[in-house]
Formats: sequence, structure tokens, C-alpha cells
Amino acid sequence: MIGKKVKVMIDRPLGTYHPKHKDIFYSVNYGYIEGIIAPDGEEQDAYVLGVNEPISEFTGKIIATIKRLDDVEEKWVVAPENMTFTKEEIMKQVEFQEKYFKTEICIE
Repeated sequence: MIGKKVKVMIDRPLGTYHPKHKDIFYSVNYGYIEGIIAPDGEEQDAYVLGVNEPISEFTGKIIATIKRLDDVEEKWVVAPENMTFTKEEIMKQVEFQEKYFKTEICIE
């Protein structure tokens, strides 16, 4: 998956709150990839890094996967094609939501 180009439909733009968990504030754009079903039975979730304004959709490359070791979900991390982030930089940006899970970030 890493390196593949995907289109993310943003349903939780940067600057919004989770629809059910009002204490979760989205400091990055977050959405899903249409037509790809994840292990939880829903469309594949993705964080979009490197875009610092709210957007409705984004096409970029998968730079990492976040495996939740205590959940069935895996999140993809998508960024502009010319951008890279370290595992530490990724975790810093997604910890607002991933802090509730035991996770492992894979960048290759």
C-alpha cells in the first residue's frame, strides 16, 4: 500500500470535532477511501498530513499505515507526493485520536 496514490474523501475536516465523541478535535483532515473496505467493514480511513487548511477531498500518496494492535482497524496516512514524515512526526499529528489505542506506525 505504501507509495500508492489514493483519493481521500474528507468527512472530518481540520478544525472540526468528532460527531459522537465531542472531546476529539481534528487537527488534521480525516476521511476515507471510497470503494476500499477495511477490516471493520467500513471504507478505509485515512489521515491527510501536509495540508494545513480544511478540505473536502485530497489525492496524494500513502506514506504510512497505522496498525491498531488492540482494534481491528488500520489507518492510512496520506500526504502530498513530495512530502515525507518520520514515525515521530506522524504520531505527533495523529495522537489526538490514536492516543486511545496501542498503535504501530509502518512507513515501509
